[in-house]
Amino acid sequence: MPETTLNTLLDHRSQFLGFVRRRVENPALAEDILQSAYIRALQSESAPPEESVVAWFYRILRNAVIDHYRRRATESKALETFAHELESTPTVELHDEVCACLTSVLDALTPSYADLLRSVDLNEQPLQQYAHSHNITPANAAVRAHRARAALRKQLLLTCGACAEHACLECTCRR
Repeated sequence: MPETTLNTLLDHRSQFLGFVRRRVENPALAEDILQSAYIRALQSESAPPEESVVAWFYRILRNAVIDHYRRRATESKALETFAHELESTPTVELHDEVCACLTSVLDALTPSYADLLRSVDLNEQPLQQYAHSHNITPANAAVRAHRARAALRKQLLLTCGACAEHACLECTCRR
């Protein structure tokens, strides 16, 4: 790209930026789009004659704005699809992802702790409902839950070692 063409583009920077700002919601985004359009123009091997360089660059800007909205629509659609997949994922699949050692580790805990953890943490029963069904106060249930989780953490470290420290993701311990 000849230096005169580049100087012409830089001389019209404020008009170019105004053009983009009228078409996007965020001033910082407008700056980013303008900069990417400058890069496209510099990388272009077919620069127009000097008298039409401004019109040529407006076409590049228009295409950059269109590309932005296309990318945004694609990202939005992908996020919606992902959210729908998360909403429709059966809870059975989620429970299968819990460390395979958890069942045997729970069995090694005090029965009241194991019962509380199965009810509240695995079956997602509200702590207050658990307290009511076991005739204890919610405060007492909260203390028991804290102690049960501490006991579980300790037992997992004893049983699984290092993989328990990393949240049992892809558990590879050999019990």
